[in-house]
Amino acid sequence: MREPTEQELLACCAAPAWAGAIAAGRPYPDRAALETAAATAADALSWDDVAQALAAHPRIGDPPKGDSQEAAWSRREQQQARKSPELIEANRAYEQRFGRVFLIFASGRTEDEIVAAAKERLGHDEATERRVTQGELKKIAMLRLGRLLDALE
Repeated sequence: MREPTEQELLACCAAPAWAGAIAAGRPYPDRAALETAAATAADALSWDDVAQALAAHPRIGDPPKGDSQEAAWSRREQQQARKSPELIEANRAYEQRFGRVFLIFASGRTEDEIVAAAKERLGHDEATERRVTQGELKKIAMLRLGRLLDALE
């Protein structure tokens, strides 16, 4: 297995601390060890690291621009999320409440499920929502890492 470069890892999660931690652990004996290191690195991110990664994520329902691997993955993950009035309002309310983009692991979720999750999360306090957001970021990063590793095998 060819191990991913830091640039390839940044397409999975745009937090340099995450990609750097994984790269620093090379070489890995196998895929499972690399995935464990990636999960551990995601859990160890500071809020500033998470915020840096969030800056690379488009608003849910807005088609990602560009032809990068990250944009292609985002389009695939958000294929059920259309820019409906309900989703536009949920994004607006979330951004007004928390001052950042609403991040959710959208793969396999319907737009109604995404809107319901956004509305539910509006009731969180800041600390709780930061934990949830970091968890969603980790799920996205791990999904993308799996796709990347599959392509490198």
